Amino acid sequence: PDQEILSVCQTEQRVLITLDLDFADIRQYPPHEQAGLIVLRLRRQDKIHILNITQRLIKAFATESVSRRLWIVDENQIKVRE
Repeated sequence: PDQEILSVCQTEQRVLITLDLDFADIRQYPPHEQAGLIVLRLRRQDKIHILNITQRLIKAFATESVSRRLWIVDENQIKVRE
């Protein structure tokens, strides 16, 4: 279940990267209560496409912190919510 996955991430202070759009709901999963959430909103979810998006994410980590934030990532942009 979502809550169990999130609980493990919180306990271990891990960032959750997911395709599950439920985690983009800031009312249910407030970003300030999480180590970090990255929600991938992708039209294509094949392995190659996800790996390409992940490469873009790695570059973004150099300039933006994911800590206590929600990143919503699509093919064209990264939106950050605190």
